[in-house]
Amino acid sequence: QVRLVESGGGLVQPGGSLRLSCTTSGIIFSTFTMGWFRQAPGKERELVASIANGDGTVYADSAKGRFTISTENAKNTVYLQMNSLKPEDTAVYYCNAVYRYSRALTYWGQGTQVTVSS
Repeated sequence: QVRLVESGGGLVQPGGSLRLSCTTSGIIFSTFTMGWFRQAPGKERELVASIANGDGTVYADSAKGRFTISTENAKNTVYLQMNSLKPEDTAVYYCNAVYRYSRALTYWGQGTQVTVSS
């Protein structure tokens, strides 16, 4: 059974930081491209950042310079370090895993709420 479990969301003031974690089980972690998406109320889900072994990282323009995606393969975990948070970063953040050899194998976590507000 494949599971993606996110943690680390919460309420933070503008300018603050949060680190999201997504721990996976049931997949061969190194064969998946891992990503973070977010969905704000009334908006479509959008890519924030993704990372694949050997293929580097991709960031949304809104995340460049503020967010960093990384992995810890020994723990089958992907992180999203978010700094200089803004109210417009408020959303539910979802972890995503896509098999590198077939996008038909795509998995999602349950989501974690991030709220940036004073």
